[in-house]
Amino acid sequence: MQNKNEKVKLRIEPLGKELNVNIGTPLKDIIFEYGVEFPCGGKGYCGGCKIKLLSGDVKDPQKHKELIYKLGLDSDYRLACISEIVEDITLEIPQLESLILADNSVFTFTPLEGFGIAIDVGTTTIVAQLINLSTSQVIDVQTSRNPQTRSGSDIMSRIMHGLTKEGLEELKNLIRDEAYRLITLLLEGKNVDLKKIVLVGNSVMHHLFCGYDVKPLSMYPFETTNNESKEYSAKDLSWELKNSVQIIFARPIASFIGSDIFAGIIASGMDKTPHLTALIDLGTNGEIVVGNNEKMLCASTAAGPAFEGANIHMGMSAMSGAISSVNLADSQIDYHVIGNQEALGICGSGLIDAVAVFLQNGSLDAGGALIREKEQLEIGDRVYLTQKDVREFQLAKGALAAGLQILVNKLDKSLADITRVFIAGGFGNFINLKNVTQLGMVEIDEYKIHKLGNSALIGAKMLLFTDDYSFENTLSKIEHLSLDADENFQDVFVDKMFFNNY
Repeated sequence: MQNKNEKVKLRIEPLGKELNVNIGTPLKDIIFEYGVEFPCGGKGYCGGCKIKLLSGDVKDPQKHKELIYKLGLDSDYRLACISEIVEDITLEIPQLESLILADNSVFTFTPLEGFGIAIDVGTTTIVAQLINLSTSQVIDVQTSRNPQTRSGSDIMSRIMHGLTKEGLEELKNLIRDEAYRLITLLLEGKNVDLKKIVLVGNSVMHHLFCGYDVKPLSMYPFETTNNESKEYSAKDLSWELKNSVQIIFARPIASFIGSDIFAGIIASGMDKTPHLTALIDLGTNGEIVVGNNEKMLCASTAAGPAFEGANIHMGMSAMSGAISSVNLADSQIDYHVIGNQEALGICGSGLIDAVAVFLQNGSLDAGGALIREKEQLEIGDRVYLTQKDVREFQLAKGALAAGLQILVNKLDKSLADITRVFIAGGFGNFINLKNVTQLGMVEIDEYKIHKLGNSALIGAKMLLFTDDYSFENTLSKIEHLSLDADENFQDVFVDKMFFNNY
């Protein structure tokens, strides 16, 4: 019988890291810190946490071999989320370093005394910046992966985990502790007079940080009454800061339109211009805002998950090992892998390019069907798309294009009336705009589309410079629409799923 206090050695390659751990320790508890993701929340069916055993073995359920076979992995691979360490082992994992946008944009501001911290609380990553409020200069930046991802990389996994009192408390503490850790790192060794901290994030991150009930966000009609800014003192959060520091989590616009989108509106300046402008965030929910300084309409779509790798057979985040771009070179498929290593999967920008390439070389028809009875479309030696992957892309593309069309229609305008489109978020920074327009994801002339970068972080910094942090005047101009409730949405959605330009 094994003694659970007995230590065994775990070596992680290519990091060369060697650890002493207790027998019976879940492997996911250890390697999460080294960048391995658990997209399905540790349920053992997506393969996102695969690792390769170089020596020794692990304890895993009987179903493990069947899962490994089903996922098309070699016999020396294991799924970390369902494995336990029972003997000395050496394993290999990719050095996955998130591509995090830490913005350093210039904006108009009124100088203030002291320093502030802006924090973008993302579903996958957290970015915090220390700002000199007299100059708007970024003094320091700290980034990390959101520790809640161990409960699932997608929003719905977090919501489901937070439905119990214990789960909600766990997720709340994880995000608060991580935010404070980044704040501590920003302030370490610096003699600064901290005045204000502003946090922004999607509605689920807002609810989890504040400890609000997420049950209303788990079921139709997905409406919550907790759509307000929340102000804290350091004492409220058990943070060792001066109690005079103002700490604010900015308010969401609506149930699934968070303060990250509100920050994006401010960052883009669309609330200041008379010209018709659009803001599109292709992150978790696929949020869209259309309008000008008089009126703005916003909506969320089901576009985000596919573009973040969810529901795609070999999908993953934009991290080392992900195919991030695909093109045709002399009729041959060429691709780039983040981190210049073996391809492990494909991220959202690569998915867009791959679909465009397969339409160009005739592997897909305009309806999205694989031709010549192919079962899969190979991109590299081990990475491929299935028919289901293409359909998932079409659903996401159709939802995005239909959402933009419906909002424009509601304003009695046409897509041609839009003078500028801002693509926000980390994912948007890496996409090929030509393919985005050619595929019909955004049916606007390419020259009108601009990559805004981390608009949530820009907006959070701008919120540091005003006492009216909720921008009530701007909020009063924003109206939220439920696309599902629009009588024309389904017809428009189906039409937008086709690749009419091919």
